[in-house]
Amino acid sequence: MRLLIQRVKNAEVSVDNKIVGKINNGLLVFVGIKNSDTQEDVDYLVKKLINLRIFNDYNNKMNLSLQDINGELLVISQFTLYGNCKKSGNRPSFSEAAKPNIAISLYEYFINECKKLIPVVERGIFGAEMQVNLLNDGPVTIILDSE
Repeated sequence: MRLLIQRVKNAEVSVDNKIVGKINNGLLVFVGIKNSDTQEDVDYLVKKLINLRIFNDYNNKMNLSLQDINGELLVISQFTLYGNCKKSGNRPSFSEAAKPNIAISLYEYFINECKKLIPVVERGIFGAEMQVNLLNDGPVTIILDSE
């Protein structure tokens, strides 16, 4: 499982020109799920994500977690995080990405585990064509992988 995390001042996701998820200060998290991922991968990454110290303290050092700042979370599924461009062509292969019937259950589990720890957890719509707007803070972008 792979997370692309962006520290944001605000972010929102829309489907068919309708906002389906919106947060203020917190983290925008794109979630990529691969064929071999399990609930253990989710558990590991949720713990890392929630405790990741990437928010500034009073000394302007990245020393605070999402919980420390009472931040919000926007979670969006993104199978393209497992796009592989190593072959000679220019079209990415997504064969490592989990099939929707497997990925959706882990995506839902991820969101539910986050909700146990963070009061505001918004989300995109799994499998939908989404538009994401954000104001990256820093900018700070981190990639976490369960491997």
